[in-house]
Amino acid sequence: MLFLTLFKESFLFAVQALVTNKLRSFLSLLGITIGIFAIISVFTMTDSLEKKLRDSVKSMGDDVIYVQKWPWTFGPDYPWWKYMNRPVSSISELNEIQKQSQKSEAACFSISTPFTVKYKSSSVENANIICASHDYYTVKTFEVGEGRYFSEMESATGRPIAIIGNTIAEGLFPQEDPIGKIITVKGSKIIVIGVFKREGESMLGNSMDAAVVIPINFARNLVDLRSDRIDPTIRVKARPGISNEELKDELTGIMRGIRKLKPIEEDNFALNQTSMLSTQFDGLFSIVGIAGWIIGGFSILVGGFGIANIMFVSVKERTNLIGIQKSLGAKNYFILLQFLAEAVMLSVIGGTFGLLLIYGGTFIVEAAMDMNINLTKSNIILGLTISALIGVVSGFVPAYNASQLDPVEAIRTN
Repeated sequence: MLFLTLFKESFLFAVQALVTNKLRSFLSLLGITIGIFAIISVFTMTDSLEKKLRDSVKSMGDDVIYVQKWPWTFGPDYPWWKYMNRPVSSISELNEIQKQSQKSEAACFSISTPFTVKYKSSSVENANIICASHDYYTVKTFEVGEGRYFSEMESATGRPIAIIGNTIAEGLFPQEDPIGKIITVKGSKIIVIGVFKREGESMLGNSMDAAVVIPINFARNLVDLRSDRIDPTIRVKARPGISNEELKDELTGIMRGIRKLKPIEEDNFALNQTSMLSTQFDGLFSIVGIAGWIIGGFSILVGGFGIANIMFVSVKERTNLIGIQKSLGAKNYFILLQFLAEAVMLSVIGGTFGLLLIYGGTFIVEAAMDMNINLTKSNIILGLTISALIGVVSGFVPAYNASQLDPVEAIRTN
C-alpha cells in the first residue's frame, strides 16, 4: 500500500511539475533524453552491426579451416615479403588432404574472381564467379531455392553449368525462369541449373546473392587456377566432435609433408578460421561501446543536474505542504521516498522519450541502409535502468533536505 501511495503521489507531482513549468521541465529533461538517446542508439547500432557481422562470419563455417597463402591477421614480427614468396594452394594439395586427413568430414578447392555475366541484351557486371570442386556444397552453407546442385559426374567432367545467385537471376531474368537458360561468362556459354535462395547483403562480401558457382574443372578454361590474384583456397571442414585446433594440428603436419618442409623451416601456408575475425571484432565493438558511454555520459550528467534543479524548486514550492504532512504524522522516510520517487519518475520520463526517438529512428536507418536494426529488450531495460539511477542520484539531496525540514517552520513558509 505504501508503494502504491508513493507511486500515485509521485506520478501526480511529476506530471504537475511538467505541466506547471513546461519550459523548465523540457530543458531539464532534454539532457536525460539526449543522453539515453546517445548511449542506447550507439548500443542498438553496435548490436545490430555485430549480429550482422557475426552472422556473416558464421556463414563461413565455425568448423572450417581455410588453407591459404595469406593469413587473415598479420603478426607484427612477420615481414610481408615472406608472405609474398609463399606458393598458393592447389588442387593436387586438396587431393592429398582428402587422402591423408582422418579428422576432416569434407574438403574442397575454390577460387573467386569478378566477371561480367551476360544473357542476351542483359548483363551483370562484377559478378562473383566462384569456381569450386564438388564438395563445396558440404563445406559452405547455402540453400538452392530453384533447380539443383551439380552431380559428382558433372563436377568431374567439367560440364558448362552454373548455379546463380538471386541478384544475378533478377538482373538477367526479370520476367523469365532462369533454369535451363544459357548465360555467357568471358565468352563461354554456361547452362543455368539452379538459383540460390536469397541471403541478403553480407558485411564480409560472402553472400551468394551476387555469386555464380561453376565446376572447377570447367573453370580451367576461364582462369589460371594458380594465379595469386584469385586467392586459391582449400576449405576443410572438421568431423563432428573434432575441434578446430585438432584439425589445424593435423593439417599443419599434412601440409608440411606435402610441401616437403624441413623441421627447422617455417610454415609457408596459412591456416585461417572464423575465430580470428571474431577476436578482431570483439576489440572493435568494445571501443565503440566505450565511446557511446562517453558521448552519452556528458548529456546524462547535464540532465542529472537538470533533474536536481527541478527537485530543489519542487521542494521549495511545496515546503508548506511538507510541513502539513509531517504535522499529520508523516515520517521522514515517507517524505524522502516521496520526492525521490518523483525524481526517478521525471528521469524515467526523459529516458522514455529518448527510447521512443531511437525506436522511430530504427525505421529510418533500416530504409536507408537496407539493414535490420532492432531496439532489443535488453537495451530498453538498460535505458530505463540508467534513467532511474540518474533520478536516484540527482534527486537524493533535494529529497533528503525535504525530509529534514522542521514541520513548524515549514508550515510558516509562504
